[in-house]
Order: sequence, then C-alpha cells, then structure tokens
Amino acid sequence: MEKATLGGGCFWCLEAVYENAKGVLDVVSGYAGGTTPNPDYRSVCSGATGHAEVVQITYDPEVVSYDDLLDIFWDIHDPTTPNRQGADVGTQYRSIILYHDEAQKKAAYASKERAQARFSAPIVTEIVPLEKFWPAEEYHQDYFRKNPYQGYCQAVVAPKVEKFKAKHKGWVK
Repeated sequence: MEKATLGGGCFWCLEAVYENAKGVLDVVSGYAGGTTPNPDYRSVCSGATGHAEVVQITYDPEVVSYDDLLDIFWDIHDPTTPNRQGADVGTQYRSIILYHDEAQKKAAYASKERAQARFSAPIVTEIVPLEKFWPAEEYHQDYFRKNPYQGYCQAVVAPKVEKFKAKHKGWVK
C-alpha cells in the first residue's frame, strides 16, 4: 500500500470523493504543510499555523495509480485560486500536493503540467515535501458519510462527489 497527501479546500470534500474511488483503502482528514506541532482545527482556521486542510489517502497502486489520484484531484477543486475554494477563504484552504518521495514529486510536477491545459488561469498548487501529517479531530473523520444532510455537505460536498462520479465513472467503487 502507498500513501498520497493532498489539499484542495475543505478536507471534508476531498475525503468524501476519495472514499468513493476504487483502490482507495482509507482516507484520513488532517493538517500538513505548516510549522505548528499538534495543530487543531481552531488553530489551523486562524491561519497562524501555516497548515492546510489535507487528506492522507492510503491506496493500492495495483488498482489505482498516484497519477490517477492526481487526475481526480485536478477535477474536484479549483487549483487556480490561491488560498480559497468557493466561499472557504484562508491559507488553510490552499491547493497543495505534499509528496512522500522523489517519484511522487516528479509525478506531481508532470501531472500539474498536463492539467494546466484544462484551465485558462495558471495553476497555483504548491508541490512540497510532506514533513509531517497530523490527523484532524475525530469528529472530522468520515464527516460526509456521517452527516450527509448537514447544510455544508448538501451545498458543497455532495456536488463534488457527484462531479467525481460523473466525470470518473470508471474509478467509482
């Protein structure tokens, strides 16, 4: 099994999408990319920690490749808006790929270059090494699955899941 760590706005959105992808065994919402140890949701939302909301995906590379996960990533958020996804604004919502090794780094840059053709504005996604992943609080884990009728889930998360299912039919569990 391998891991991928990605951020593209609220972690509830990415978690909900990747939990529906073939070859994905686990998705954990958390924080990465900053300097504050043991961050929590409140401190990350303050913008003072430098962390982004991210998901760490455990996947079977025999079923789904890192490139496949990145292809989905480009489609489920707007990588051209710095520090924002829709109404969610702040550095914690930035688009970020945190690579685990040199192979992922190389794949991330190549994927970003290929994806640029899909967008009229430049992609601003950060590509940086993963220093440390901090799991988010338990109430954030599997949030959409546990709270499908919550307002944010209906207005923001559900449409992203449906977009994934429509655009990547072959990757839906």
